[in-house]
Amino acid sequence: MIFLGLIVTLAAIVAGVAVVLGNTGDAQMTMFGDSVPGITEQWHVFMAGAVVSIVFMAGMLVVALGFKRAVNARRELRDLRDEHEESLQTLEMERRKLQHALAQARRGIDDQPSVPAQRVAPS
Repeated sequence: MIFLGLIVTLAAIVAGVAVVLGNTGDAQMTMFGDSVPGITEQWHVFMAGAVVSIVFMAGMLVVALGFKRAVNARRELRDLRDEHEESLQTLEMERRKLQHALAQARRGIDDQPSVPAQRVAPS
């Protein structure tokens, strides 16, 4: 895949150089009704288009990275919520077990008659 990308990039560079070298005639470019200064030849128009394309692609890259970051943040937040819910459920089950064990221990203490402990004399 990387090799294919490099081939396409090289082809685009070769095509760009061919356009620049092949178009040397006079040209004028207007933007928003005004003439753009510094654009006097056809290859200048091409280079201006290339710059606009690069800026556009950079903007789309920023949008895509921002979207990916937002999706990852939402996914991580959802996973943390699920983990938090599981830990709350685990703690609730443990609390119930401890309350049950405490109730059994209290019943066990209450059921035994209170007999004072007797000392056994050493022999």
